[in-house]
Amino acid sequence: MEMAVRSAMHQAGAAALSQLLQFSVPAVEQRRLPCPCGRQAHYQELRSKTILTTVGKVEVSRPYYLCPHCRRGQFPADVELDIENKESSPGVRRMQAVVGQEAPFDRGRQQMKLLANLEVTTKAVERAAIAIGVEIAARDQAGIRQAQQLNLPLILGKPIPILYIQIDATGIPVVKKETVGRMGKNGQPARHRDVKLGCVFTQTAWDTEGYAIRDPDTTTYVAAIETAEEFGPRIYLEAWKRGWSHALLRVLIGDGAEWIWNLVALYFPGAIQIVDQYHAREHLWDLARKLYPSQDAEQKRWMMIHQDQLDQGDIENLVLALRAIDTVNPELAEAVRTTAHYFETNVERMRYPEFRRQHLFVGSGVIEAGCKTVIGSRCKESGMFWTVRDANAILALRCCYTNGRFEGYWEARRA
Repeated sequence: MEMAVRSAMHQAGAAALSQLLQFSVPAVEQRRLPCPCGRQAHYQELRSKTILTTVGKVEVSRPYYLCPHCRRGQFPADVELDIENKESSPGVRRMQAVVGQEAPFDRGRQQMKLLANLEVTTKAVERAAIAIGVEIAARDQAGIRQAQQLNLPLILGKPIPILYIQIDATGIPVVKKETVGRMGKNGQPARHRDVKLGCVFTQTAWDTEGYAIRDPDTTTYVAAIETAEEFGPRIYLEAWKRGWSHALLRVLIGDGAEWIWNLVALYFPGAIQIVDQYHAREHLWDLARKLYPSQDAEQKRWMMIHQDQLDQGDIENLVLALRAIDTVNPELAEAVRTTAHYFETNVERMRYPEFRRQHLFVGSGVIEAGCKTVIGSRCKESGMFWTVRDANAILALRCCYTNGRFEGYWEARRA
């Protein structure tokens, strides 16, 4: 019964909306409009168009103008109503953007039918979500260009006790043309492109044992398939928006990748730099498995000693212990050298006891979760293959929505 009532209300709403969208014949003085060719377009007649709205299909009757010189037609009302060359209203496209950023496009089509009783195609959801994502990505790029010219937004508010930035990268599957000339693992042709992901959040408290507690609902994300050089201004602008300039303590956590620390040196000098403790342990575990293949007990015994050095921040002695490993196997010797170099170059970023004393996070769990929830759950499902343009559009839309800024974008778009 309630679904029948809803359907009846939609029909009544569509009928009422159709009446509101019947434009009158323009007055005599309004029957000419400037044409892009520089001449004048003349009023011809009222023409009808069917548009899908949030209450169903409606008929729009509006004036049509034609330039006799270049034969270009115009529907000024379509521009005013934001339906120019569109089959659906702004309200429907807004819905399609929301469902399209959340789940595969066909699932979004099903949600539109179930939740709004609107029949749309999978392709329509895809087109609308990507088009709006492209708009958001273009707006983001405009903001980045302004930031690069030091035209940064004015950020007001109380000082922030601790502000964190975490940066990582994850791969998403792309169509073949997006990997031309790129090599993947083991010398095989690449099938993925790296998405750079950054997040910003704050901390004001810690628990009774001194472990950091992230402030709820403060995490925002930025993501794109782009180079590290292009990503730097993006994450810097997000940090600035979140109050980087008046944070009392600024912390950046990464997994030890060189490109991350290069960005930190360029955009975030003076920040406390921390290598994610879990990743640091993984480097030791990788070496332990190579030193003692298929010997679990020996691996664990070796790890007990060297992980203690790591967790206690005694990195100098850990490096000495690694360099003291003697082997005639050239591949193993190279693995030992690489691991020792990794710890040696990150000594000051692994002072975990000192960071703990300051009640700071020493793990990158927030960004790791973001790789799964923001990117993986939307862009890495079975059978998905993206172009860079479409992936970046969906990522821009998804970050905008996840960050709680979609409604602000939509209101600004209407203005």
